[in-house]
Amino acid sequence: MSKLNQLVDKAERIGVIGSPSSTAELALDIMAGSVNKKLVGELALFRYMQDSLFHYSLGQITEVTLRNVWHEDPTMRSLIRHRGKVDAVSERQDTHQGEMIVSAVFSDNHGGYRPSILGTVPATGTSIYLADDEVLDELLSPYKDQIYYLGHVYGSKPKLPLWFKHFDRGADGAGEAYHLGIFGKTGSGKSVLAKMIMMAYARYKQMGILVIDPQGEFAQDVSGTGALGSFKLPVKDILITLDKPVKTLGVQDLILDRWDLFSQILYESGFFEQLTIPKGENRELASNKLVDELKKKKVTLESLHTKQSFDVAWQLLGQDTVQKIFYRTQSSRERFQSVYEVADSNEFYQSYWLPVAQLFRRDRPGARTIESVLTDLFDLKKQKRPLIIVDLSAEKASGLFWNETIQALVIKRLLEGIRYSAERTYAQKQNLNTLVIMDEAHRLAPAENPSNDYERQVRNIYIDAVRTTRKYGVGWMFISQTLSSLHREIVQQLRIFFFGFGLGMGTELQALGNLVGGRSKALELYKLFRDPHSSFDVASREYSFMTIGPVSPLSFSGTPLFLNAFNKAEDFMQENNLIVQKQLFKNI
Repeated sequence: MSKLNQLVDKAERIGVIGSPSSTAELALDIMAGSVNKKLVGELALFRYMQDSLFHYSLGQITEVTLRNVWHEDPTMRSLIRHRGKVDAVSERQDTHQGEMIVSAVFSDNHGGYRPSILGTVPATGTSIYLADDEVLDELLSPYKDQIYYLGHVYGSKPKLPLWFKHFDRGADGAGEAYHLGIFGKTGSGKSVLAKMIMMAYARYKQMGILVIDPQGEFAQDVSGTGALGSFKLPVKDILITLDKPVKTLGVQDLILDRWDLFSQILYESGFFEQLTIPKGENRELASNKLVDELKKKKVTLESLHTKQSFDVAWQLLGQDTVQKIFYRTQSSRERFQSVYEVADSNEFYQSYWLPVAQLFRRDRPGARTIESVLTDLFDLKKQKRPLIIVDLSAEKASGLFWNETIQALVIKRLLEGIRYSAERTYAQKQNLNTLVIMDEAHRLAPAENPSNDYERQVRNIYIDAVRTTRKYGVGWMFISQTLSSLHREIVQQLRIFFFGFGLGMGTELQALGNLVGGRSKALELYKLFRDPHSSFDVASREYSFMTIGPVSPLSFSGTPLFLNAFNKAEDFMQENNLIVQKQLFKNI
């Protein structure tokens, strides 16, 4: 008798297969000894014969219903109305029926467990058992080195086995890139889950990771200065343990390297506004014309910060031939000239020109061009490829002109660079094997059409990159508070989803229902998720997630799986063998 059969025989029996059942959904007759147990969400399994081989099917129980046919009789209901219960009928004639969606099937072929399908419905009376860690460990023993844990089966004790493979070929590789999405309200645990998944990919030395960090949260965690919370994951120390090279770049560490970026940023700044040129066509013409004339004067991007370059630009603005480009009428040019003549050029240089020009300055200590950052990220010759975090938060922009529009323009430059590098590497028959993590994705790729032209350009590049870079070996992970507000094209390209609390109403629920498809029972189970912050104390908080896609050896049939993420850093690190010094936990 195989070890797995012995473990199954020792497992707790909770019921049997009932009627009606199908290969899509099984009805379970719950045994009397188990009717008072919490069964919804539990991972169950049953053993049956198919094609002369033992098969083991696993799935989660999505619903439990109670039936008592006597209580449904009108005469009996009238009696119950007066007595409250009928001793011979009430409770004694109750039947409990569960519903189970099969997510994985394995066949035992001489001790080797291989994926299979539920090709027939086992006979009524087939025993249903609760799966435990021992059963799962034995069943998945050939893949134990690839298994990764983010938490436990929803509302249960066994750990839910997951796997996150790199995007190249090999034993631990998926052979191709895929895109991931993590969705949930603020406080649902999505950011911590994203960092735990980032740690999963950081295990692979041959894999590059880029984090585009609009709010600076990832950068703070990697530097060890993240805000204290109920679950402070020691990201910095885990990365040290994994021997993953980490580089964090703030706004002040990036050198912008395109004239069109300078033109667009100068347009957004207060420079032309102080010269009474409002936003619109005239300011755009003025910005583009000034850039054209500066290039003719042999002024370089890296020298824009000098007073000499500014003086050239200031003189150009005073020329009538330049003014005619953005002001067609004589009266408009005279009005502009009057403001120009009384303006303090030194103040304009210090207050409006220099904060923009500094973004293009190459002699800033430690600063690097975006091109060099991406070259470092995509260097396939490195034995240890880096994790690079680009912190685009305003806190890192001291002394520089910075707002959300400029942030979008810099992200646009990053996306263009990623796409170009991916195309170039693909032409050389190479796989980039890189994950790009994008926080606050709904802000940069919204479903609604942005009013700002630059933000619209960023969204379009995002959509194009998600469509095309997967075959180059570049996968994306989008983190967003909402599902319906992220552009539909991006959602359609995602392969793996994690849904946390907060998507159970209105358009969010409708969008979620479209992804889950006809599995209404799975959607009902998702709606049972509790708000983590409704718990009585921090220790009892539950961060629940529904996941769809090939993220687990138990989900190859495409059915949703449900888990409660770890709510203690120690548990996460222990279960994934991420050993760090014990003193790290003193202040957690």
